[in-house]
Amino acid sequence: MAKKVTNIEVKNTTVRTIKHEGEDFVCITDIARQKNSSDPNGVIANWMRNRNTIEFLGIWEQLFNPCFNPLEFEGFRKEAGLNAFTMSPSRWIESTNAKGLVAMAGRYGGTYARTDIAFEFASWISVEFKLYLVKEFQRLKAEEQKQIGWSVKRELSKLNYRIHTDAIKQNIVPEEIDAYHKSLIYAEEADVLNVAMFGMTAKEWRDANPDKKGNIRDYANINELICLSNMENLNAVFINDGMPQMERLVKLNQVAIQQMQVLEESENRKYLK
Repeated sequence: MAKKVTNIEVKNTTVRTIKHEGEDFVCITDIARQKNSSDPNGVIANWMRNRNTIEFLGIWEQLFNPCFNPLEFEGFRKEAGLNAFTMSPSRWIESTNAKGLVAMAGRYGGTYARTDIAFEFASWISVEFKLYLVKEFQRLKAEEQKQIGWSVKRELSKLNYRIHTDAIKQNIVPEEIDAYHKSLIYAEEADVLNVAMFGMTAKEWRDANPDKKGNIRDYANINELICLSNMENLNAVFINDGMPQMERLVKLNQVAIQQMQVLEESENRKYLK
């Protein structure tokens, strides 16, 4: 499976982040370039020669990695800090079966570390750089959570749209017409929701946004998707009850205005806490 790399900018330095075995990793090779852009691997090697570093890595592995080899760790801990002692990410990983560091070659080449370890390394490089790194990483995670929430609401809206189209099929679309004219009826009913929610039809939105891909609903925010999902269910009920289209449009628009006000007020209260 292809790995998704996301870049964050920290004090004019691009730092890659990646998901590996379901966990977040940060590229410490990129962090090391903050100290020495021409030899980041040398910076990492110097950090790993430090006794405090070996102890930190070993304790981290004992806490989070049940397959860690403690005997090899004890040997390294005794040698760490001596003039003859050297250590590299690959040697540490192979000798101790460590999971907190990952050495990657090729397209995503570099040494990656779990966030706890990456932040510790960044602190060794520069306390200021670490603080900026933590801030940008937290911002990235917040954006990811927001996107997950949007995707869930979008999928819910799609499911409810199926309920909506089934109501149209059962109550509005004549069985004897061809597929083309059926599609026109479905599009017209979809625009009832679009006009009630967004104030324009799908065609009007495309004409106003010729450079955007997708459709009007792909650009809706989370509150609009929640409201749209509710409206699709309501419109299905209205259709099943035989309510005329114009009357449905008016009622759905009233619902949209009321629910958007409630959702936005709730969101504002959340920010005030």
